[in-house]
Amino acid sequence: MNQRKVIPSLRSIADLDRATAKKARASWQMFTIMAEFVEATEYLSEIRPAVSIYGSARTKINTKYYKLTATIARKLSDAGFAVISGGGPGIMEAANKGAHAGKSPSVGLNIELPHEKSGNVWQDISLRFRHFFTRKVTFVKNSDAVIVMPGGFGTLDELAEVLTLIQTKKSRRVPIILVGSEFWGGLLAWFESELLPRKLIGEHDMDLFQVIDTPDEVLAAVLAFYETNDRQAVVPEPTKSEDDRMFYL
Repeated sequence: MNQRKVIPSLRSIADLDRATAKKARASWQMFTIMAEFVEATEYLSEIRPAVSIYGSARTKINTKYYKLTATIARKLSDAGFAVISGGGPGIMEAANKGAHAGKSPSVGLNIELPHEKSGNVWQDISLRFRHFFTRKVTFVKNSDAVIVMPGGFGTLDELAEVLTLIQTKKSRRVPIILVGSEFWGGLLAWFESELLPRKLIGEHDMDLFQVIDTPDEVLAAVLAFYETNDRQAVVPEPTKSEDDRMFYL
């Protein structure tokens, strides 16, 4: 047999095998994405109303914003809102911690990252995701309000996504609250000095969010939004026993 003919033939078989394996991986990935959507729907479909809290995983426990997040989450939980976080450390832990001490469920949408080895222990409902895509959709789909604490690229990504979805009317309008005027002031000034004059956003787009500094004002803003829009959130009965709420802020 001519060796020159055999080698191209073997290469063709190898190329076919690689293509088949690639298709199989792509198909399996689609199945895992569908499975994550199904699981999230099963667990969260009746967890309403709910508020998502975004923020940095790197925020330390003894810092101002960690404590502020825990207080906000506790107030929201006691008012009847389930609290959803990314399930990790930092701001996410503070959100789950505060909610766990309250009357309503503390939910974590966990994802494995290099600097987040495991989820925090303050989750009543814990879901694990392999894909950022399904996790982000789950956040938006199940949020009746979004609270954004100080954070880095991930937090900015989550904020930009929810703003874009509401701006383009691909998602329903919910209150978006940025907590910490000293932290968010520079970004908002840039919106006003660069984005607005260049008409890269509309004037009304600045009304999609508000900046608030205190826990009581955060809760009042969420409630006021639904009162104003005649969609008053229905406050559920407490779903946890006193034994489940042992926590000291």
